[in-house]
Amino acid sequence: MAQSTGLSPATVATIVGELIDEGIIAETRGIAGGIGRPTAVIGMNGDRGRVVGIDVAETYVRTVLFDTALTQLATTVTERDEHILDPASVVEEIGGALDRMLLQENVSRDALLGVGVALPALVQEPSGVSVLVPNWTWHSVELEHLRTRVGLPLVIENPLKAMVAAELWLGRGRSAASLVTVNLGTGVGAGIVLEGRILRGATNSAGEWGHSLLVLDGRRCRCGRNGCVEAYIGAPGIQQTLREIAQDHPLADVALQADFIAALAAAANAPEPDPAVAETLDRTAYYLGSALADLVAIVNPEVVTLTGWTTWGLGSHLLEPARRHLREQSPGHAGGDVELVVSTVSGNPVATGVALIALERSLVDAGLLTTHIPVAL
Repeated sequence: MAQSTGLSPATVATIVGELIDEGIIAETRGIAGGIGRPTAVIGMNGDRGRVVGIDVAETYVRTVLFDTALTQLATTVTERDEHILDPASVVEEIGGALDRMLLQENVSRDALLGVGVALPALVQEPSGVSVLVPNWTWHSVELEHLRTRVGLPLVIENPLKAMVAAELWLGRGRSAASLVTVNLGTGVGAGIVLEGRILRGATNSAGEWGHSLLVLDGRRCRCGRNGCVEAYIGAPGIQQTLREIAQDHPLADVALQADFIAALAAAANAPEPDPAVAETLDRTAYYLGSALADLVAIVNPEVVTLTGWTTWGLGSHLLEPARRHLREQSPGHAGGDVELVVSTVSGNPVATGVALIALERSLVDAGLLTTHIPVAL
């Protein structure tokens, strides 16, 4: 640790001792060396308590229980009707999912250090914590009723910030100082890390790359603009591409987005090629690589990672052509050295990331960490 941080061994020993005394970290084992005391292997103390991360999406609520070493202990998924958008119903879905998790795992509320909730929204600061959900019917909804319903120390976060927090701590952020994590699903967005810090912007809304312009006067986006990136590489946009290629294709009318992506992946992997499916994937990779070229030119990251359920379904078909289009269309040498890969963060990166932020919040509240993270509700 002294070699990695540049601190003196005495300073490291003092800090580590304080963290052990506070129960934050623990010695896990010793490694015998040649001369002197054995080397101590230390890690987060998983027995200090529990944290919960809740990923609220248009089609599901995923609740994940972690120990304080961020080892996943349990997960539940509640499917939700994507047409039920009123705040009271969503708040009750979140509270009910948390209650069921704690009951299922026999975890008392006293054992929880915090709960993190990721909403497809913009968290506004410092005038107050509110949520603007452009794809839902919410606008600047105060979340006092969510705090009351959860009844525990709570943080809320945009899923883009949550997923890139997971990438920063558990994925490629461990080896890259500047990176972008792109989420592909119903919506599309980018979590951005510059020089080891998550880019938040003045109102915590940085990363809405999915609502940047890809096609001038193009398709209508759910946000109200025309030609957004999301309108072409979000799951509904991919289905629209298929309709434009083959209006009568059987997959053109699949009602649920997750079912459509799964069916598209199955058709792409079938022994007999489907020309319309192949063309849909080719165009989607072209749109993705083109949009990433602009992002890379502006941010200049070392690494771009792809995540989200569309990535998991179609990543093997999109990655290589998107990488090629990214490099072809990046101005100058902006895309020459950037890596484009599928994220290796396991599990649900949004739930993991927001649980990590809740854990950070608890350390801040205890005076054991100084960092800039969302305001606790």
